[in-house]
Amino acid sequence: MSAPRIVHAHGDRVTVTDPATGVDLLSYVYRPETAWEASRPYIHPLRTLAGDVVTDYRPHDHRWHKGLSLTASHLSGANLWGGNSYVHGQGYLELPERVGSMAHVAFDEVGVRDDRAVIAERLTWHPHGGDLWADESRRVEIHDIDHDSGSWALTWTSAITNRRDEPLRFGSPTTAGRELAGYTGLFWRGPRAFRDGLILAPEAEGPGLMGRQAPWLAYSGEHDGTDGHATLVFAHAPENDHLGAEGAHPAHWFVRNEPFAAVAPSWAFYDELELAPGDTLTRRYRVVVADGAWRRAEIADYLAAHPW
Repeated sequence: MSAPRIVHAHGDRVTVTDPATGVDLLSYVYRPETAWEASRPYIHPLRTLAGDVVTDYRPHDHRWHKGLSLTASHLSGANLWGGNSYVHGQGYLELPERVGSMAHVAFDEVGVRDDRAVIAERLTWHPHGGDLWADESRRVEIHDIDHDSGSWALTWTSAITNRRDEPLRFGSPTTAGRELAGYTGLFWRGPRAFRDGLILAPEAEGPGLMGRQAPWLAYSGEHDGTDGHATLVFAHAPENDHLGAEGAHPAHWFVRNEPFAAVAPSWAFYDELELAPGDTLTRRYRVVVADGAWRRAEIADYLAAHPW
C-alpha cells in the first residue's frame, strides 16, 4: 500500500493523488457555489485507481446533485439539499426561501499522516436567512490504497452540533409524505453510465433494497468510454446509533439504479430525527472505491480484512 499525496488550492479545493499512478483520486471542493443549489462542500470528481470517474456533477435532471456530499433535505422546514422542496400534496415546488447552505469556516488539518490523507474541516449550517443553526466538525480520510486489489477507501466523519434554542428536526421527503424517497445525509450521485447498475447487500440485491436496513450496500456500474466496471461499497460504522443511545441503529438505505444511480445511508428515512439544543449528532461512513464488478463474497472478504 502507498501513501497518498495531497495538494491544497486555497479557497477552492483539496486534491488527493495516488503517487504510484498519478491518478487524482478525488477533489474536495469547498468554494461557495450557487445559492439555489444549497451551496456546500462536495467531492467531485471521485476516481478509481484506474482513473475512471465514478461521480456525477450538476446533471441536467438535478443540478444540485454534486458527486459525494453531505445533505439535509428537510431540516426544521429548511432545505439544505438544494433545488425544489417537497411539499406533501403539492409535489416539488420552487421555494428559494427554504434553501439554505453549509459554509466552510476553516481547516484544522490538511495533510498526510500514517499513510493516509486527512482533511479536517469546520463548517456552519444556515437556513436561507443566514442564521446559525449548527456547527459541523468534518473529517475525510483517504486510506488503504491497494493496487493488488485495485481499491482504495474513504472514511467520512461528521459531528453536527445544534446551535439553535430549539430542536433541529432532520427529515426527508418520506417523513414529509412521499413514499420511498428518504434521501438525506451522505449522498452519492453516480455517473450517467451507471444507470441500471447492480445493487448488492449482504443478503439481497436490486433496487428493492430501497428503505431496507443492512450494514453495507454496494453499487457496481459499467463505464462509458473505457472498458470495464467499478464498484463502490458504502458502509456505516458500528457506533452510528441513534443520538448516542445504546445499540446499533443501521441505516435505512436510499438507493436507485434508475433513472439514475444514487446511494445514501439515510438519517431519517421513515421517521424524523430530533437533535436537542446543544446536542451533537455524529455519523461515520466508509466508501470503498474499486475497479471491477465486485461480488458479495469479495466485498465481505474485503470488509472483514479492513475492520473499523
